[in-house]
Amino acid sequence: MRWEFLEALHEDWRPISKPALIAWLAFYGVFLLYALRARGGFLLIDHVNLVVHEGGHLLFGWLGSTLGLWGGTLLELLVPLALAIYFTFQRQTSAAAFAAFFFFENFLYIATYMADARSQGLPLVTVGDAESGGHDWFNIFSSLGLLPYDRAIGGTVRVLGWLGMLSTVGWLIYRARATSSRVSPA
Repeated sequence: MRWEFLEALHEDWRPISKPALIAWLAFYGVFLLYALRARGGFLLIDHVNLVVHEGGHLLFGWLGSTLGLWGGTLLELLVPLALAIYFTFQRQTSAAAFAAFFFFENFLYIATYMADARSQGLPLVTVGDAESGGHDWFNIFSSLGLLPYDRAIGGTVRVLGWLGMLSTVGWLIYRARATSSRVSPA
């Protein structure tokens, strides 16, 4: 099993055609501009993230209240991460980049929620009894003694999200160039 894992990482990536690369770069460029200009920290894709987040509370809630509390954020990150890993092993460049990009996009959504822990100005969505819900990051940061740092932590997570998304686009360009230079005659 271990050797198969290592061998899979040495296989060639599927090439990306120049038109496909241009289309993907246009998509990512438009999305990044949209995210940069968005006010309030909630993007259109975050409606999907919210469903996954709430599902995470239900799924991980079976493992106890602490994992139930963290479960929303955990599943929100695990879904695109698992897809990125799967597509990496399939050597599907565009799909791995897409999943990795949206893994890091989740950081923006999470950062907004984190930075709201003290003020609790965001409208909350919960599954089940609304009274037993509450603000995830208020509860998490309070239990860890980090509540006074909610905005700083949220800001750091936001920066990591932006760096990750930009790095993913850079990686996509690198992979496209690497496969095209390998295929092109010298």
